[in-house]
Amino acid sequence: MAQEGILFGMGNPLLDISAVVDHDFLGKYDLKLNNAILAEEKHLPLYDELVSNYNVEYIAGGATQNSIRVAQWMLQIPGATGYIGSIGKDKFAEEMKKNATKAGVKVHYYEDDAPTGTCGVCVVGGERSLVANLSAANCYKVDHLKKPENWALVDKAKYYYIAGFFLTVSPESVLLVAEHAAANNKIFSTNLSAPFICEFFKDVQDKVVPYADYVFGNETEARTFSKVHGWETDNVEEIALKISQIPNAAGKTGKRIAVITQGGDPVVVAEDGKVKLIPVILLPKEKLVDTNGAGDAFVGGFLSQLVLEKSTEECVRAGCYAANVIIQRSGCTYPDKPDFY
Repeated sequence: MAQEGILFGMGNPLLDISAVVDHDFLGKYDLKLNNAILAEEKHLPLYDELVSNYNVEYIAGGATQNSIRVAQWMLQIPGATGYIGSIGKDKFAEEMKKNATKAGVKVHYYEDDAPTGTCGVCVVGGERSLVANLSAANCYKVDHLKKPENWALVDKAKYYYIAGFFLTVSPESVLLVAEHAAANNKIFSTNLSAPFICEFFKDVQDKVVPYADYVFGNETEARTFSKVHGWETDNVEEIALKISQIPNAAGKTGKRIAVITQGGDPVVVAEDGKVKLIPVILLPKEKLVDTNGAGDAFVGGFLSQLVLEKSTEECVRAGCYAANVIIQRSGCTYPDKPDFY
């Protein structure tokens, strides 16, 4: 039985501004499908253009927050999860608080004077391209985490999940939690998150991965990770194995499990020097609404069973179930109750 506060996440809370666009729109802003980037100067008009010219939906997002919300939904135990990140003091922030509280997640947001971060979700043919303007999310400081009332969430938890995206904001906060997990024999997990994280934040990612009991990612991120580490292989099974065998950080005991998703292809799980392929639930193309949040939902489903001490196979099955639910809806949203047995 999962108790209150068992799972803790920390990341960039963003309000998703989601719309179905066309290839011309992607071309105009130099965007690729199935990719996630940080907004540059040239992308800033994109948000207004989405709102003015397209039928947009506003959905509370941010990778780790999505995963924590999905784990909370799967568990159906109020307050089983906690989350920390930085928001603004605006209407988007109010929306975010309302959304998280309704989801049953215990949130301790840091509130900054900058506007709440947003993420443009540009959907074409059910596939998504993400452009994040972190804004307030980028202002998180480790001092907030160290405050007793916030550190209490970390202390109480036994499982941790922090996606790679937070490495761009507060790597010291990530390492503080990772070191706490290692010192107390708790379970720490992270995500490769995006090719740009593996490429441009390699040094800090290389400090965090050795603390991880679980490393998540998709096939594109795994191949980028392999490339920047000079592994000279594109084979996802080999890469997963290599990630699982990266030496542990000092003071960290236990093995590492690498879990790499491949869209409709089987999930690759590397554990104990062996690789397993676990099939996903295939969805007819006409039922696909959008893939935004699919990877986050997979992690959320996985974590929901991990905290219940289920087998890796069972965790993957839950991850596939959650992802399957999310891709049939707009954004990372879900029905009232899960139908998972």
